[in-house]
Amino acid sequence: MPLAHAQVLDALRGVTDPQLHRDLVELGMVRGVDIRGSHVQVTVAQLVPESPVGELRRRVSAAVSGLTGVDEVVVELVLLSDHERDELAERLDAERSAPISFVAPGARTRVLLVASGKGGVGKSSVTVNLAIALAQRGRRVCVIDADVWGFSVPAMLGIDHPPTVLGNRILLPPASYGVECASIGFFVREDQPVIWRGPMLHKALEQFLTDFWWGEPDFVVVDLPPGTGDISLSLASFLPRAEAYVVTTPQPAAQRVAQRAGLMFMSSQINIAVRGVVENMSWFTGDDGKRYELFGHGGGEALAERLEVPLLGQVPFMPELREGGDAGRPVVADRPGSEPAQAFAAIARRIDEELAPSRRDHPGLRVV
Repeated sequence: MPLAHAQVLDALRGVTDPQLHRDLVELGMVRGVDIRGSHVQVTVAQLVPESPVGELRRRVSAAVSGLTGVDEVVVELVLLSDHERDELAERLDAERSAPISFVAPGARTRVLLVASGKGGVGKSSVTVNLAIALAQRGRRVCVIDADVWGFSVPAMLGIDHPPTVLGNRILLPPASYGVECASIGFFVREDQPVIWRGPMLHKALEQFLTDFWWGEPDFVVVDLPPGTGDISLSLASFLPRAEAYVVTTPQPAAQRVAQRAGLMFMSSQINIAVRGVVENMSWFTGDDGKRYELFGHGGGEALAERLEVPLLGQVPFMPELREGGDAGRPVVADRPGSEPAQAFAAIARRIDEELAPSRRDHPGLRVV
């Protein structure tokens, strides 16, 4: 029986646009199907010139190639007009079930708040590498750089272009290493200080969460500013089902400061579950194979014991970890076999598996 037009459309149902994460057929983005024997040409609309067309072609080709009798698939792309983009943005905006899609009732997204008591402990580096490690496990991951005063996530991910604006009402976050990113850094210059008081911060964060198109990712990883200030309080009110993870370094002085961040989340004022501790810069392995504890030892274990949560992992220090962050080549992606990358992979596995919602009563893991 010859291949039918309806069969090709059925195969394309469930194929999602890489930026909107919605079904291409449902969106009306499949503009034509031409079948000539075993040769199939599919015409698909792309949102904007900078859309990830390689990924779009790959998804469409993979879906159609699986049909019986198909030997060749050609994917042609046509660009949406300005009017079509405006209409699509208006439709998507009207369909939003909640201002912040991933906190709507029934949403399966897990929100991970990465916090620290003080700066300089590598919190942003942990955020970025953890996000990539989760994406490498096949999860859809978004990162929100909420460190308004010290934003650094776009540079660490090697992202040098702003979000795509759809219809002057929806922002599509750029992606790198399989991770989508939103940051205040997209809207201010590197040399422009952010001088905002509490109410302005609260409103800016609210717009930040509502204006970006998130869909329903598996994980949203939030890089909080150090300490226990207004931003943490605001995000806790916006994201009440979030999980907190506290980053510290081994020295006792850092651990004592970091515990304040953990205790803030556990307070009755915020009441967000602290799920685990990550110790960063735990040791340096020299050329002689010996471990050198440059920043002391025991801080992560002591903090986890104080907060009554697991120590999820210890991340060794190596120059490539810092260099990769500066150059936009995170160590998890650039040096996957290295000690730090393996540590992040293990931490991501524990968060994804052991601390998954269905296993929150896992023996030995106490939920605060």
